[in-house]
Amino acid sequence: MRRIRILFLCLFPLFAFGQSLTIVELNCENLFDYLDDEGKDDAEYLPETTRHWTKKRYWRKLNNIAQELLSCSDEGIPDLIALCECENDSVLRDLTKRSLLQNAGYEYLMTSSPDLRGIDVALLYSPFSFAPIRSYPIRVTPIDGMRPTRDILYACGEIPSGDTLHVFVVHFPSRYGGERYSRPFRKVVADRLCLSLDSIQGLNPDAQILIAGDFNDGSDSPVLQQICQHGIKNLTKEARGENGVKGTYRYQGEWESIDHILASPYIYNKVDTAFIHSPKFLLEDEKLYGGYRPRRTYNGMRYQPGYSDHLPLVVHLRW
Repeated sequence: MRRIRILFLCLFPLFAFGQSLTIVELNCENLFDYLDDEGKDDAEYLPETTRHWTKKRYWRKLNNIAQELLSCSDEGIPDLIALCECENDSVLRDLTKRSLLQNAGYEYLMTSSPDLRGIDVALLYSPFSFAPIRSYPIRVTPIDGMRPTRDILYACGEIPSGDTLHVFVVHFPSRYGGERYSRPFRKVVADRLCLSLDSIQGLNPDAQILIAGDFNDGSDSPVLQQICQHGIKNLTKEARGENGVKGTYRYQGEWESIDHILASPYIYNKVDTAFIHSPKFLLEDEKLYGGYRPRRTYNGMRYQPGYSDHLPLVVHLRW
């Protein structure tokens, strides 16, 4: 009788609440290793250069990112994690297999882009929540004046409900040079992403699609509006955090939400909560403008044992 009662208590949440899926998005802010990656402009993050990016600092950064990700969910580990600004496969292997994440059992997929600095996007997934069917990088051809940019990561897999989920992880070009000057560069990436969306939706108009990453644009920007015209909704448009946090990134005292999690209507209707994860340990005082800002790894060129200049986005789905 005792064993039956324990089994009932263990299964009760499944009967009471159904299935769930937790998705996290985070720009890791220059998650570089301390070794020279041949052919890439990564000299800034080497031991002998101005930032003095040492083995010790690298491992502290890995464990800080791991701690940040694990703190995003009170209901076990996040099921899917979209990451931006990760240097290479070695970094992802260290993060998933040798950092504080090592007991979480994550596997990962990532790109190997022509980005000049060598930064890429990645998808961490729990094998219990996402079973990959296929995945590949989507190359973006630059236009005149545009530097080579990050590939789009596409992954398709089965989730616990038995449905197929299509996932895109993106990191759009920055606003360097100004928003108007750089907007065409982000539009090129959006155009390529929308071609892939059209291909999937052409085969299955009700396909379950998830898009996550750093878009370097707000939710009302022309680029985000273009994507949403393809039957996509912004799950995190109204997301806010604790401690006065109103965006995922703070620039000159103003909060901005340039990271987003987007999805097709079926997923949009399953959102239980969507928020910016902003506990005190991820924040520091903003002395010039007041309030808080994300606790980053470097304040200018001065090292501090922080996390990232972006805060994580979290979406919890139930069905």
